Amino acid sequence: MLHVGMDMHKKFSVVTVVGEGGEEVVQGKRLENEEGAIVEFISELGEDAQVVLEAGSNWYWMCDLLDELEIPNKLCHPSKTKAIASARTKTDKLDSRILAHLLRMDFIPESYKPDLKTRRSREVLRYRAGLVKVQTGIKNRAHALLAKNNVPNPFTDLFGKEGKRYLAGLDLAPEYREALDGYTRMLASLATEIRKAERTVDAAIESTPETELLETIPGVGRIRALTIASEIGDIDRFHAAKQLVSFAGLAPSTSQSGETTRHGHITRQGSKWLRWTLVEAAIHVVGKPGPLRDFYLKTARRRGKKCARVAVARKLCTYVYHMLKEKKDYAAVISFVEKVKPTTLCTFVRSKQGIPV
Repeated sequence: MLHVGMDMHKKFSVVTVVGEGGEEVVQGKRLENEEGAIVEFISELGEDAQVVLEAGSNWYWMCDLLDELEIPNKLCHPSKTKAIASARTKTDKLDSRILAHLLRMDFIPESYKPDLKTRRSREVLRYRAGLVKVQTGIKNRAHALLAKNNVPNPFTDLFGKEGKRYLAGLDLAPEYREALDGYTRMLASLATEIRKAERTVDAAIESTPETELLETIPGVGRIRALTIASEIGDIDRFHAAKQLVSFAGLAPSTSQSGETTRHGHITRQGSKWLRWTLVEAAIHVVGKPGPLRDFYLKTARRRGKKCARVAVARKLCTYVYHMLKEKKDYAAVISFVEKVKPTTLCTFVRSKQGIPV
């Protein structure tokens, strides 16, 4: 068996190949990121080879190509590969060499590789979510412009029909008028593109039993449910709710030394799209009466509204885990959590997973 470590970049990749005994067959060979060059190199190795590459921003096409060639391949979690991430000397050749030897010893901290269907669903949903984030940023700029001019905002939705007429009639200095008109035009264009993206979502992505369960959460419609489900993928790869929370980047950072433990801001490591969707859902869910609203109000009094929203998103993430794991809707999970003490809930979940209590 040959073990191929691939340090992949945008225009080229550096590969090292080691044999079963650790001997280096190929040392730091540079390959252009062209399908022909990759296919030729892999073909020369023969069928008895496996490849590892880091889960960067451009691994999709490489893994798809290797799958077509029926070459086993793995994704390596970059931040968990300590031999590379914390190395004082870091070169492409050395990185590929370390990857190859880690693969040979089966020490690869493997990253989740979603299938092609899931990746395509993610791309459609992330495109739509990206447009919404840009739209929100432009709206915030318009609000800031009005604040600079001490212009009141008497509308719940400043960019609805009445709000637009109000904005068009404002008497502003020329530079502010031009900027506000530009923001308005961009928002109109973005609204059109968002509607097109939503039609693509409706046509290309089918609802599943998991998304139907997620839609029972107040404030979570079809698109949010699809986004949450696609970002999570297979729920069975998470053995506990805290693992899903960590994947969403909603877990608090922890610093421990001796008997002193300090918790800081959330890690923000993981799926930024899942984290953003859960925070957006939290904004809506706290508007409805229920335990999450009570928790939000209690936390907001102590920590402020922003921290409270993130705390609600984290708690909502644990509910999502139990909903998908136990195949229960939101009301059933809430009812169960409210009646059972946290220690009892933890014991119940661990026993369902076959973990010793």
